[in-house]
Amino acid sequence: MTELKSGEYTLNTIQTVLPFRFLEKKRAADLLELSNVIRFEEGETIITQGDMNQSFYSILKGSVKVTVHRGSDGGESYICTIGKGEIFGEAGMFLKVPRTANIICADESDVVMITRPNLLKFIKIFPSDGNRVLMMIIFSLLRKLKEVNQELAYERKEDIGQDDIDSLVQDMLG
Repeated sequence: MTELKSGEYTLNTIQTVLPFRFLEKKRAADLLELSNVIRFEEGETIITQGDMNQSFYSILKGSVKVTVHRGSDGGESYICTIGKGEIFGEAGMFLKVPRTANIICADESDVVMITRPNLLKFIKIFPSDGNRVLMMIIFSLLRKLKEVNQELAYERKEDIGQDDIDSLVQDMLG
């Protein structure tokens, strides 16, 4: 992990990631001033499941894998990959609970990290722009919820129902 100087990325590039996308350049610069731009190497862990951390992250370059511990066997299950322009860890802005997943760099990745105290500071100073950032965070959470709901609906559709079992038994007894 290496902290990058704010000048390594132009505001135009910074404004391609979700929290900065709908801010004017001056406000994007103000939010960037309250943020950290960090480079993580491939395989490096950004968030560890179970940690208490109230920051969220925007990917400027690269991609990260989301995994969760399986439990008793000590293995990990792959959930998804998140790429350039997207955010992760946003639930930590609203809830003071342990992280629910691991975030591991799939390749060299540059991310913008915004802590909860710094986001709250930005909202207090620039309420209108702070609300825009909050709307982007909420949008991201809702998009992820929709994806999970669609996946759950697909899984349920694939499950064998009681009617299928009754039909199979009837065919066998025939």
